[in-house]
Amino acid sequence: MEDIKEHGQEQIKSEDTIINIRYDPVMQAAIDILPILGNKKKVILRAVGESIPNAVAVANIVTEKLLHGNSKVQKIKLDTEAAAGIGRMTSNIEIIIIKI
Repeated sequence: MEDIKEHGQEQIKSEDTIINIRYDPVMQAAIDILPILGNKKKVILRAVGESIPNAVAVANIVTEKLLHGNSKVQKIKLDTEAAAGIGRMTSNIEIIIIKI
């Protein structure tokens, strides 16, 4: 039986790999994802704030350059969270890449 964890309104299966993208070089992050997609069918990229462009770049490199025709972006989820009382908002993104 599969172990499923609730995540907001979505269900994430325990076999899904979640990668948090930060300020690492995007090409290195994209290359690090290749062996994961070799073993699993789905990778979830997550980024917060100013690292969102890095996550988008990594997803584009993987799907358009490295695994062109063998992978695609299944879903992109954008969200914004507001800090209580401060009025400061932080955006986050979740990009799901699947192997086809």
